[in-house]
Amino acid sequence: MPPSPSTIRPAEDRDLASMSEMAASLLQYHHALDAQRFFLPQDVAKGYESWFRREQQTPDAILLVAEGPAGLEGYAYGRLEARDWNLLLDAHAALHDLFVVPEARTRKLGERLLQAFLAEAEARGAPRVVLHTATANTTAQALFARCGFRTTMLEMTCELEAAPASTPPTLE
Repeated sequence: MPPSPSTIRPAEDRDLASMSEMAASLLQYHHALDAQRFFLPQDVAKGYESWFRREQQTPDAILLVAEGPAGLEGYAYGRLEARDWNLLLDAHAALHDLFVVPEARTRKLGERLLQAFLAEAEARGAPRVVLHTATANTTAQALFARCGFRTTMLEMTCELEAAPASTPPTLE
């Protein structure tokens, strides 16, 4: 018998702790890829919970969760953004996070969450969605391409010897 499908819905207060643990996993993954590029603050899950709680009160934030029979299985987070002259980017929705727990990744849950995010962004008037993905995360890149995304920019980072060592910022 196939597993019960997950329900995708707007995030609620009761979801924030689980979402924050998932966000911490996502940040730890990126930090492991490149510790110089991706900071990793202490108590990252606690910081994310505080951040998501504030974002819930922001009308431009989009926070969605995928809930299965055993609890949350994933989330999507992004925001509506205005024109940005520095990026030469017109109004858009920015998808910041898309995460699915490993045991749910074979059920196309990431694709369902992404499609729900795209639909919500469109319903709120966003003409496009822009995202960043780690160059090593080819699985995510394949998902994004299947859902209509195209590569438009490539971020590059150069560490400077003269730069002072920084302490990781907190998310609060």
